[in-house]
Amino acid sequence: MTILELREKRNTAWNAAKAFLDSHRTEKGTLTAEDDATYSRMEQEIADLGKEIARLERQEALEAELNMPVNKPLTSKPGNSATDKSAKTGRASDEYKNGMLQALRTNFRQVSNILQEGVDADGGYLVPEEYDSRLIDVLTEENIMRSLGHTITTSGEHKINIAATKPAAAWIEEGGALQFSDATFSQILLDAHKLLVAIKVTEELLYDNAFGLENYIIDQFGKALANAEEDAFLNGDGSGKPTGLFAATGGGTVAGTLSAAIKSDDMLDLVYALKRPYRKNASFIMNDKTLAQLRKLKDNNGAYIWQPSYQSGEPDKVLGYAVHTSAYAPENAIAFGDYSYYNIGDRGTRSFKQLTELFAGNGMIGYVAKERVDGKLILPEAVQILKLSGSSKG
Repeated sequence: MTILELREKRNTAWNAAKAFLDSHRTEKGTLTAEDDATYSRMEQEIADLGKEIARLERQEALEAELNMPVNKPLTSKPGNSATDKSAKTGRASDEYKNGMLQALRTNFRQVSNILQEGVDADGGYLVPEEYDSRLIDVLTEENIMRSLGHTITTSGEHKINIAATKPAAAWIEEGGALQFSDATFSQILLDAHKLLVAIKVTEELLYDNAFGLENYIIDQFGKALANAEEDAFLNGDGSGKPTGLFAATGGGTVAGTLSAAIKSDDMLDLVYALKRPYRKNASFIMNDKTLAQLRKLKDNNGAYIWQPSYQSGEPDKVLGYAVHTSAYAPENAIAFGDYSYYNIGDRGTRSFKQLTELFAGNGMIGYVAKERVDGKLILPEAVQILKLSGSSKG
């Protein structure tokens, strides 16, 4: 079944679910236990179709990348490669990449001299530039905050200047004295918290040239780092890790805390709690379970506030704004804002290191990948947080 057919099937299922809700609500606007169970099954089908659509879109993108030509066309006479000015050197060279792959396959017993160009402070080896790019690609795909936030590369503690107060204009009488107001500035510091992930493979797989060791390690490291990052970018408390959007201190501005079940008016209040300039690029971040509650809500015109996407690449929307869901978003809160004001600081590149003794004697080989990263919301007013019923104030 094609992506378009799945989208049509999901939209048909959604229309059926809406019709079921409209025809089975009681006088109090609720569902009976039996009808609620039926609707939950219908909603689960919609969610499953959405996940399948996302999976096929990722597969389609991967196939498009793999089908790209791997060789460049000849643009000059053969034999001029020695004079090619664009030849890659250092960690970008094929020699460095092949040296890293050989080191991985031999548990770093065979380390070529070329890898000395990438030794890091802890005795590991910086990943080839191509590996790092592919790891970044994995992190971006698997981590919604890397695609929504603003990423910078730092070489040390990075200072971001923030205008704390702005000068104000004042009317004065003819010949009156000038009045001065101070423009003050504050600074936010991006540090570098260390994030590690370790994996182990069997010696048989390590020495089997038919096994795609390189792709396997990049994929596993990338997903593990991305999951840990996304959790921290959303929930981190800033102690040894980034400060998350939902953090009680340093996170977004709390727009309100509900004491009852969420209503469509609460979502409208959340949208308009955000200043108009930020709304131009704003979107929602929430947990899938929270989105399930919003699917039942209607606006004052009787239209459901959740609108499924009909086009490939277009996100689902609530009240006309894109919705991003994350398994790491808290179930008791919804964020709405412009996440480009969440700054992610990558210090340097990622590195690989072998674990020579940890698994000795059991036929396993261990590797560890390391990165240093921080993340902070530099303007709390750019993201508004709605705490749902049962959440604690903070």
